[in-house]
Amino acid sequence: MLKRTLAVLLLAAVAPFVFAEGGKVHQPKLTPQNSGTTQGLIAVSPVNSRVVWASGRGGTFVVTTNGGKTWRAGVVPGAELLQFRDVQGVSDKVAYLQSIGNNTTDFRIYKTEDGGASWTMQFQNQLVNAFYDCFAFWTPRRGISHSDSVNGVFPDIRTTNGGRTWTSIAANMPPALPGEASFAASGTCVATEGERNAWIATGGSTAARVLATTDGGNTWNAYDTPIVSSPSAGAFTVAFRNSRRGIVGGGDLDPTDPNQARTATSSDGGRTWALTNAPPVTGAIFGLSYAYAIGDDFQREDDQFARTVVITANAGGAAWTPDEGTTWYPLNGVTGFWSVGFATPRAGWLVGVNGTILKISF
Repeated sequence: MLKRTLAVLLLAAVAPFVFAEGGKVHQPKLTPQNSGTTQGLIAVSPVNSRVVWASGRGGTFVVTTNGGKTWRAGVVPGAELLQFRDVQGVSDKVAYLQSIGNNTTDFRIYKTEDGGASWTMQFQNQLVNAFYDCFAFWTPRRGISHSDSVNGVFPDIRTTNGGRTWTSIAANMPPALPGEASFAASGTCVATEGERNAWIATGGSTAARVLATTDGGNTWNAYDTPIVSSPSAGAFTVAFRNSRRGIVGGGDLDPTDPNQARTATSSDGGRTWALTNAPPVTGAIFGLSYAYAIGDDFQREDDQFARTVVITANAGGAAWTPDEGTTWYPLNGVTGFWSVGFATPRAGWLVGVNGTILKISF
């Protein structure tokens, strides 16, 4: 849905900041890294603290195998005019990319099994007006890709065999609201957790909703969120740290209404949502991430980082919270970033305009 973007600012100087919790002071460290490209980067997928994939404009992908000390940039042949709005890293050798473009067949999924030396196109859209925003995987072989609605139906697809085939699950999806769509802002409008849980953030209509499945996409329910929704607004990004507790973020791309960036949390698997305190960013929250890779054993509430979330709002700034939105701290000077992802609290990455990459370590 996000076919045009607002003007973005360049990365400014990064100022240090601290917060105190339980008498302890924690200071995230922000380290610029050289991506090897000036193409805008839109999505990021840490595999672990050393292997990270990112993707963006001009058919571009970048990958590191040493925690970002060096990055290798490449362009997928035949995709030079496309934007890779999502990436899923599996290992240093295996990754998936999902593209958008201006034509029906520009919505594609590619896979590499040799570290990006070659790519195989696994899916190419043929449905007029479909717009595939993002995808997510439960395992290296099982994943789902989500599209804006077409004639009241979400033409979502699923693979169970590592992408060799992508099969429609449109008949499984809940009916779409008029104009309901998602935002290809950071590759995080779909989140997966465990073996069969998934959530999809939507907007563009009368309500910003979360579509949820607990059986791998066989059946779905739709739940309203308190995030603002309109043709230019909605829920952009969603993450769950276990099967019950998650966070959704969004806002409005309309520059005349810049104060709608909000997050909401759920403690019941996405059935109900409550607004958090407003974060110190403007516009819309493009991407957010917990400070642990989903799937790590960090669900204990006594873990000091279990509820730490970082958000980025492109030109509207970036911020983080140690408690899922009760308390917020701005990432001073951090602007122009589209997506954020973590492997561990000490190994997270923000990616954005002009190929900028910023490592964040708590």
